[in-house]
Amino acid sequence: MRIGELAELVGVSTRTVRHYHRRGLMPEPVRRANGYRVYGLRDAIVLARIRRLTELGLSLDEVGDVLADDQGRELHEILLALDEDLAVQEQRIRERRGRLAVLIESAERGELEADDAVSEDMRRFLSKRDSAIRVLPESEMAERERELLALMDSTGGGDRPLAAMLPVTPEDAVRGHELHLRLDELADAAVDDPRVEALAAAIVEGVPAEVVAALEAEGLRDLDMGDSFSAALPGSVGPAQAEVLRQVIRMLAARSATS
Repeated sequence: MRIGELAELVGVSTRTVRHYHRRGLMPEPVRRANGYRVYGLRDAIVLARIRRLTELGLSLDEVGDVLADDQGRELHEILLALDEDLAVQEQRIRERRGRLAVLIESAERGELEADDAVSEDMRRFLSKRDSAIRVLPESEMAERERELLALMDSTGGGDRPLAAMLPVTPEDAVRGHELHLRLDELADAAVDDPRVEALAAAIVEGVPAEVVAALEAEGLRDLDMGDSFSAALPGSVGPAQAEVLRQVIRMLAARSATS
């Protein structure tokens, strides 16, 4: 099969496959006389293993160590290991659904408060952030971010909590809030507003590398970049604000591809 067929079979993008080649996680087949590289069953299994391991929260370096151990194993053993990966993932999904069920019941009773949906780690992060920006002007986008962080925190299932990867110094909090205020200024702006690209670049500059790695594990490059992107955000955003967020995702994907 060709690279596009391999990527489709495993459920990743061709760009992701090429990124794994560059990182040395899986060998790239030699081009045949017709100019194409042809992948086989073992390539599909290795790619599936990489995907599952990153979804379980392993860094690409850690995945590389696991794959190095796999090289001396029979195909049957690797398939059994992949099945174990899937079993762990299924368990985490059940746990996440369990947490969501509790929140849904609270919401149906009208008893759900904004911070009820977050873990203790996220609660501490939000408390530090709120304390640092209390004297600054209020921001609509800051509230949207709080809602989004709460959603990601309550549905996440990795070994590395989201809150543990976010910057928590007062300086970081103030800088982030200043970006929120700049986003607020774009509420009624057009998509082609000249401030959009500069603001997207400023946001990306402050995203920690390990957050980028975690987003990559969640399928950063495969996010829908169409109109449904803004619809998925809590609340509504203006056209220029949505474009900033789209460009942030694109820039983070590009940064991850070169890391």
